[in-house]
Amino acid sequence: MKKVALLWLMFGLVYYPMEGLFHIVTTGGWAWIGMAVIGGLCGLLIGRINQIRAFYDKPMWFQCLIGTAVILAVEFASGELVNRALGWGIWDYSHLPLNLDGQICLPFAAIWFFLVPVVIWLEDVFRYKWWDQIDAFRDYSHSWSLIGIYQDLFTGK
Repeated sequence: MKKVALLWLMFGLVYYPMEGLFHIVTTGGWAWIGMAVIGGLCGLLIGRINQIRAFYDKPMWFQCLIGTAVILAVEFASGELVNRALGWGIWDYSHLPLNLDGQICLPFAAIWFFLVPVVIWLEDVFRYKWWDQIDAFRDYSHSWSLIGIYQDLFTGK
């Protein structure tokens, strides 16, 4: 449980400032603190899936599709809870094309797709650095390299 909590926390701490900067640029405000919890959960879930051989043996584009689906599912469920059920109105994508109930949309799905390799790489780095899990670095064609993981994505490996 400590590993799970630490990974959740670290992913939240990595994601939240990015979300905050996005809000500064787009709205002039800052991100809702709950986004640290949501972003941390997404990173944790993608990292947990990344520990399954049937996942990490797939081409990177497939891993990105699965990771994007995880993010969209968490974002949709979170949005339905905080925006619809609780009425907090944290985000609303209803003005964007191809949205689902204003909670998720295709343009952001594309962004998540290209951020999933960062999540996979970070989770492996955390496991290696903190718990000496050398097997965390899979047989990427460019081991330990985020650039190599993106090369795998763009070359279909």
